[in-house]
Amino acid sequence: MHRLPAAEAEVAEELTALRPGLMPRFSAALPGARAAVLSRLWRGLAHDPLPWLVRREADRDGLTLHLSDGRRLHGPAADPYRTAAYVTVVRLDDVPYDDPARLMTDLAVPHATGFAAELGHSAASLALSRAGQQDRPQEWPGSDWEWEQRVVDGHPFHPTCRSRPGFSVAEQLAYGPEHRPLVGLGLAPVRTAECLVTGAWPAELRDGERLLIPVHPWQAAHVLKRPCEARLTAHPLMSLRTLALPDGPHVKTALSARLTSSVRVISVASVGASAVLSDFAEALTARTDGLLHITRTLGAATAHSPDLAAVLRQSPRTYAAPGEHVVPVAALPTTRLPGSPGWLAGLARLALTVGLRLLELGVALEAHGQNLLAVLSPTGTPLRLVYRDLADLRVSPARLARHGIAAPDLPARMVTDDERALRRKLFGSLVAGALAGTAGSGAALREALEAAVRDLPRTPDLAALREEPLPAKALTLMRLSPGAGGDLWAELANPLRQ
Repeated sequence: MHRLPAAEAEVAEELTALRPGLMPRFSAALPGARAAVLSRLWRGLAHDPLPWLVRREADRDGLTLHLSDGRRLHGPAADPYRTAAYVTVVRLDDVPYDDPARLMTDLAVPHATGFAAELGHSAASLALSRAGQQDRPQEWPGSDWEWEQRVVDGHPFHPTCRSRPGFSVAEQLAYGPEHRPLVGLGLAPVRTAECLVTGAWPAELRDGERLLIPVHPWQAAHVLKRPCEARLTAHPLMSLRTLALPDGPHVKTALSARLTSSVRVISVASVGASAVLSDFAEALTARTDGLLHITRTLGAATAHSPDLAAVLRQSPRTYAAPGEHVVPVAALPTTRLPGSPGWLAGLARLALTVGLRLLELGVALEAHGQNLLAVLSPTGTPLRLVYRDLADLRVSPARLARHGIAAPDLPARMVTDDERALRRKLFGSLVAGALAGTAGSGAALREALEAAVRDLPRTPDLAALREEPLPAKALTLMRLSPGAGGDLWAELANPLRQ
């Protein structure tokens, strides 16, 4: 009998004890999950600037990667914008591999062991996510959280798209949005005098002289290590740590677990800047002719620790008229709409119009498929955009000054006048991320971009988008470089020049 890889065997053992009825679906999902992770890994191997790869050779049979130690890795031609799981086997010299974790283990490059474990968990968790799916109804969801929970496979290009280290099978089923649970949030009482609070913290989350800070149950059990009685129920959204409350607002909780590339925290600095940043971003949206809205931060609080903090912000539904849908761009491939070239070109034109206008003013959006949402008409036409999670913006004081805009007081990491950094932030997230993930292939992305850029204002930023290699986060290199701080980048073939 074929022996399962370690991570898959661990999940299978827990699932058998917990939900034996899901085991047949989990087993059936494993080959496709391995191929999905292997395809993402192959993209990274084919395009990231990995120091132990000396050259890449394309031929009629695919792509050969030459390692510095003389070995060769061969697989299919690698379209960096393709989202389908199209890689089922790659060969290291003459040995075939269908398991991404085993491939990375045998590559034995620096830091491969830890990354291999992540890849194994990614494939196993992805199979679990797919196993929990029932036949999806054809009608469009009526709530924002239902759209979010349609995204089953996670990041379209990240090889650890579903790796959730530190989460048991029971916790994945209880908290993972793709499993559609209701999550009970605790309320941690902290003396107001011991907290930093910005915005309007609601009365229902106060108890006399104490603030009641919403706490994710995973955080309570594994980080705070104290019981937190569930007093709010909420629907988990794509990011897992952000949830939709029944009355509309979204709450971002502290969740000190590494999801995909990094541990995301609610820093004390981000809480302090949240109200100023909301005001600043809202003022800038007035310059987009109504094409962009931002979800304002309603209130933020921290017990002066990233382990105990929360942010309350508007639901994107705030900006939808009756009959309209607000859909995260990452969820658009779950509809039938992206199959139309004209529809995708319309989305690209809308997103580039807004993104380039703000970039010219001095603000680069982190407009990936989770942060950027499209407001669709009842028939599916892209009308406007909504942007959420302002903490990853990059702001250029020099560009703002050219337009007579005062730069707000922001955390230093958000401020830069480096044009390359600003363009990487926008183009890497929007074009190589959100639009590429929606298009699903280089050919479809090229067709949409060519139609979208024809009538855009001819700015230096647009010229860079049209002429220079397209920046994308080097997601595989980043996981193999645990000591490197910040983002690392790859340069992809520009679809507009092919």
